[in-house]
Amino acid sequence: MGVSREGREVTVARVYLRVSTDEQDLARQEAIVTAARAAGYYVASVYREKASGARPDRPELLRMVADLQPGEVVVAEKIDRISRLPLPEAELLVATIRAKGARLAVPGIVDLSDLVTDNAGVARIVLEAVQEMLLRVALQTARDDYETRRERQREGIEIAKRAGRYNGRKPDLVLHRRIIGLRETGMSIAQTAELAGCSIAQVKRVTASHRVRAPAPDKTTE
Repeated sequence: MGVSREGREVTVARVYLRVSTDEQDLARQEAIVTAARAAGYYVASVYREKASGARPDRPELLRMVADLQPGEVVVAEKIDRISRLPLPEAELLVATIRAKGARLAVPGIVDLSDLVTDNAGVARIVLEAVQEMLLRVALQTARDDYETRRERQREGIEIAKRAGRYNGRKPDLVLHRRIIGLRETGMSIAQTAELAGCSIAQVKRVTASHRVRAPAPDKTTE
């Protein structure tokens, strides 16, 4: 909990936005920030990530968890934005968030939090059990969906290869030129990633690829 300028108690929220690849846009999810404020939350910070939800080492996710304070709420569009990890790892992530004294607010999954707070005795126990069941099912569904997509992608690639139509993922040439341009002006890898709107890993890949393709300097003398 925090206190507003008017002296009212407000719930502090930390909003987590995620897409899987550098080519995807976070703009659609930005509406969550506005919705959280409209719901009465004080948004302390927004964490924007371009990484697979199946990765446990997402920098912005880890930063958000480290920033959490007791009484705060983690807001996300869907549970799969938080995690597509295998169920034991996903539950460990949720447990880590809760151990900080925070809770999740994900539409359709943990909307029962306020009901749980307002009840006691048997009713509270039942609502908590229902909430845990919904969360567990949602986490497992997010992982199953990830595995299904991966399998379909593998099957599609194999079919395309057999038909001679697979040439790999097409590179984003505009982004690549932006990365190379920023690096050539002396920007660090981290600065380039921030300004180009991509991951540090992609900056490293593009920079390394550019160096391999770039012609060697002419060492001949006149």
